[in-house]
Amino acid sequence: MITFPNAKINLGLNITEKRPDGYHNLETIFYPIPLEDALEACPRKEGPGSYSLSQSGLSIEGDAENNLVVKAYKLLDETYHLPPVDIYLHKHIPSGAGLGGGSADAAFMLKLLNRMYRLNLTDDQLEAYAARLGADCAFFVRNQPTYAEGIGNIFSPVELSLAGWQLLLVKPNIFVSTRDAFARIRPRHPERNLRDLINQPVESWKDSIINDFEESVFPQFPAIGDIKTELYRLGAVYASMSGSGSSVYGLFAPDAVLPDVDFGTGSQVFKLNLK
Repeated sequence: MITFPNAKINLGLNITEKRPDGYHNLETIFYPIPLEDALEACPRKEGPGSYSLSQSGLSIEGDAENNLVVKAYKLLDETYHLPPVDIYLHKHIPSGAGLGGGSADAAFMLKLLNRMYRLNLTDDQLEAYAARLGADCAFFVRNQPTYAEGIGNIFSPVELSLAGWQLLLVKPNIFVSTRDAFARIRPRHPERNLRDLINQPVESWKDSIINDFEESVFPQFPAIGDIKTELYRLGAVYASMSGSGSSVYGLFAPDAVLPDVDFGTGSQVFKLNLK
């Protein structure tokens, strides 16, 4: 059985306060985009162990047992004693980009196993399992535009459609660590809630919807800020870094002609039509 985990972008991201446990509360809008990995699980016919993992496409660091698709399998196996599986993962979504690729793989693995073995888990139950794998994993269960609060794990739906808009997504050859991203963060409550701002015309977002991580990341990695500037120069109606970076995207009108642009050695550029 095969499935295609998709990425997400953040439309705005406000760091509102630091919690006693050391984490930060935030508010953001998760929006799914059609940039996809490929994930397949098949009943295992031979070999030791309860699973195998074969990877292709973009490289992923770390051992197989630490991959989120394997953790998703093990999580359900604890309760449902699943048959052994062979897992095949083709990575197309860049890692360390603020696009949620690993989280999507985990959630889609849960959904795939639920169908494959007829576990009859509801979306609420799948979300509970996904939340144990990562704060934003549960978003990909329903995979719809979502307002997220807390540490990115408290969800409520939003009425938002960017269908027809075009997305120019750039992943530079730059790694931004969590420590780097939070280095200069100053938590604050915004004057207007992001849920209100997102209902305004897209043309107004440039002056009202921000990603707080940009204030920290751009001074440390000016090339990332330069990409945002260039996207606006090319005609983007709205541009932003996604999550804590390092990817940056520009929203272009449905009738715009997206240019072919070189954003530097090792950069990945994706042209996408939003749904």
